[in-house]
Amino acid sequence: MSLSNLTTPKPPFSTAAAAATKPQIFSFHVGTIKRPKPTFIASVSTSSTSNNIASPDWSLDSWKSKPAKQLPEYPDQQELETVLQSLNNFPPIVFAGEARKLEERLASAAVGNAFLLQGGDCAESFKEFNANNIRDTFRVLLQMGVVLTFGAQMPIIKVGRMAGQFAKPRSDPFEIKDGVKLPSYRGDNINADAFDEKSRRPDPQRLIRAYLQSVGTLNLLRAFATGGYAAMQRVSQWNLDFVLHSEQGDRYMELARRVDEALGFMAAAGLTVDHPVMNTTEFWTSHECLHLPYEQALTREDSTTGLYYDCSAHMLWVGERTRQLDGAHVEFLRGVSNPLGIKVSDKMDPKELVKLCEILNPHNRPGRLTIIARMGADNLRIKLPHLIRAVRQAGLIVTWVSDPMHGNTIKAPCGLKTRPFDSIRAELRAFFDVHDQEGSYPGGVHLEMTGQNVTECVGGSKTVTFDDLNSRYHTHCDPRLNASQSLELAFAIAERLRRKRLRSGGSILSGHKISGSM
Repeated sequence: MSLSNLTTPKPPFSTAAAAATKPQIFSFHVGTIKRPKPTFIASVSTSSTSNNIASPDWSLDSWKSKPAKQLPEYPDQQELETVLQSLNNFPPIVFAGEARKLEERLASAAVGNAFLLQGGDCAESFKEFNANNIRDTFRVLLQMGVVLTFGAQMPIIKVGRMAGQFAKPRSDPFEIKDGVKLPSYRGDNINADAFDEKSRRPDPQRLIRAYLQSVGTLNLLRAFATGGYAAMQRVSQWNLDFVLHSEQGDRYMELARRVDEALGFMAAAGLTVDHPVMNTTEFWTSHECLHLPYEQALTREDSTTGLYYDCSAHMLWVGERTRQLDGAHVEFLRGVSNPLGIKVSDKMDPKELVKLCEILNPHNRPGRLTIIARMGADNLRIKLPHLIRAVRQAGLIVTWVSDPMHGNTIKAPCGLKTRPFDSIRAELRAFFDVHDQEGSYPGGVHLEMTGQNVTECVGGSKTVTFDDLNSRYHTHCDPRLNASQSLELAFAIAERLRRKRLRSGGSILSGHKISGSM
C-alpha cells in the first residue's frame, strides 16, 4: 500500500520534516491471495499552495463561521492556541493513502461484498492506557473477525474505536452534586472525571497527551497487525481463559477446527504460515469528530491529490448531537476526504438524511459515507425502512451499519447505566430483518466493547446480572460488551450472515451451521 505525500496546511517552514515509513499491511480473504505491494516513503512537504479540489469554498477554519455544539470552553485561550500550534507542527498520526484504502474496502461493503466490524472503547482513558488493554481489545476483534469471515465468506473490515476516541458529547454542559455545579466530564483529552473544580476545568495540555497516546496505540496496533501476532494460525488457536469452558468457548473451538482444516489445505497447496497473507491483517482506526480545534490542527493536505485529510484517524463520524446541516461539525467534515460515518437515531428525518449525505458526499463517492443506525429494536423496524428508501430513491451510495448499543441504555436498580445483551441482539436481528425486507445490504456492526472481563452490560451466556455490575464496572462513560459477550454476538451475526449467503447462492462451507444464531 503506497502512502501519499502530505503537505501541512500552514505557512512554510524553513526546513523539511523527516520522512516516515509506514509498515505494509495485508489482508486475508478465503480463496484470494493478495500480493505484497512495495512500501513507499511518505514525506511531509512544506508547500501549501495546493487547493482543496473536493470543496473549493471550504477552508480549514470555515467551521468557525457556523454554530458549534459540544465544544469545551477553555479559560485560557492563549494556552489553547499554543497547544494547537504544537499539534499543527506534529507529524500526522495516519496517512492519506491508508484512508483511501479503507474507503475502497467500505465501497465493497456498500454493495454486500464485505462487512464492517467496528469496535472499541466508549471513551479511551489515560489511566487505562497500557499495552495489555490494547492487545486484548485487538485480540477479541481478530477473533470476531475470524468468526464473521467464516459465516459471511467475505472480507471483514476491522476498524477500531481506538487511537483517538477520547472526547464524548454531553447532554448537559454542567453536572450538579450536593448543590455543587461543575462542568461535565467530556473525556480525558479535555478534563478529568473527578468531581472537583481543578479536575473539571478544560486543560489544553490534555490534547498533547491524547495525541501521544493515540500515536503509541497506533504504533502497537501496527506491530500487532504486521508482526505475526495476527497470524491466522495463532487466531485459530486463541481462546480466552474466561470462556474456555463456556458454551461459546466450545462453539469457538469447533470453528477453530474448521479453520485449521482450511489452513492445512492452504499449506498443502503452498500457502505456508510464512506468507504475508497468512500472518498479517488490515486494521484501521476511527473516532467521533467532536473536538474541532484538535481535528483542524491534525488536518493535512495530500500533495498527490490536493485533498485534505484529517490525519488523526482513518475514519471519522459525526454524532447524533452534532450532525446539524448548518453546524460546524458538518462544515468541517465536508471538506476532509476521510471515510465518514453518520450516527442516526429514530429522530432522523429521511429528507434531512438525504440532504446531509449530499452535503458530505456531493460526488456520491462509494465508500465515503457509512450510516450508523442507533435506534433500539422497535424503533428501528419502524424508522429504518423509510431512511433506506429515501437514500435509495435519491440514488445515493452508502454503507448501512448497526449500532445496537446506544438505543438500549437503561439505568439499573443500583443506579449504574447498563445495556441488556438481549436488547442488543434484538436490535441486530431487527437490522438484518429490515434489510432483508428492503432488499438492501447490511454492511456492518458498530460496537462499544473491550477485551477485558468487565461487568457493564447485563446478560449473555455467562450471565451478568444487575447484582454483578458493581464488581467490575470500569467504563469512563457508557457500558461496554466484555470479551465473552462480544464473541457470543459475533457467532450470532455470523449465523445470520451465513443464512443470507446460502439464500443468495451457497458456499464451499455451506454444510456447516454455527451455534448461537440470531
